[in-house]
Amino acid sequence: MSGARPALPAYLRQLWSRRHFITAFATARLTAQYSQAKLGQLWQLMTPLLNAAVYYFIFGVLLDTKRDVPDFIPFLVTGVFIWTFTSNSIMASTRAVSGNLGLVRALHFPRAALPIGLALQQFQQLLFSLGALVVILIGFGEYPGPAWLLAVPALLLQAVFNTGVSMAMARVAARTPDVSQLMPFLLRTWMYLSGVMWSVDKVTRSSDVPHLVGVALQCNPAAVYIDLLRFAFVRSFTAAQLPPHVWALALGWALVAGAGGFLFFWKAEEEYGRG
Repeated sequence: MSGARPALPAYLRQLWSRRHFITAFATARLTAQYSQAKLGQLWQLMTPLLNAAVYYFIFGVLLDTKRDVPDFIPFLVTGVFIWTFTSNSIMASTRAVSGNLGLVRALHFPRAALPIGLALQQFQQLLFSLGALVVILIGFGEYPGPAWLLAVPALLLQAVFNTGVSMAMARVAARTPDVSQLMPFLLRTWMYLSGVMWSVDKVTRSSDVPHLVGVALQCNPAAVYIDLLRFAFVRSFTAAQLPPHVWALALGWALVAGAGGFLFFWKAEEEYGRG
């Protein structure tokens, strides 16, 4: 059973002391994720690639979105891979507590280790998938350059953001398990608003879009991180001037979500595993 919630400094020390457990937990989950599938870990690459193929056919071919977006395939594939990182992190977090009740009830450890470990698992999976993304980018003429180094801070900020949101959702789902059934619909809606398949910049510059709607789309955290990675990887984006507010938003969202999600989860530490 969960004990009383420790003070925040003590809680942070407990988490740090269990960093090896968190890493091992994430790695074990990643290894076991596709262990029953014949293609095994290849599904880590095939899932976003199949999604990208479907989106290309619907949005690029049928809706002709590619007409307004240079380098559409690198643009699309980058968006799909980066969005998948966020969506998978949040979906996994909805079962961080309920899916590990045996551990929660049998062992005494800071419960934040579970959503953090699952977020780390998704980060490990992203790093594995980036190899395929790089091959695709090079295949379509996007060769490595100095701008690619910007992917490192961008991905780290996105990882902090994902972890914070994951901890917040882990607490909500622990109290209301039905959230895990609702989350796919919420994430799908968020994806369509995040410029995965279309250019946020081109839409917000249109006179048909109200100013407040345009600001909301530009400040959307998922769109911010996707744009940063496109700026790093896609030549037509790199050649353009990235607005300075994008990095500020990326840092701000990471700090707000990371700290806020952690504190929100910690506040209910003694409740996890009851019932």
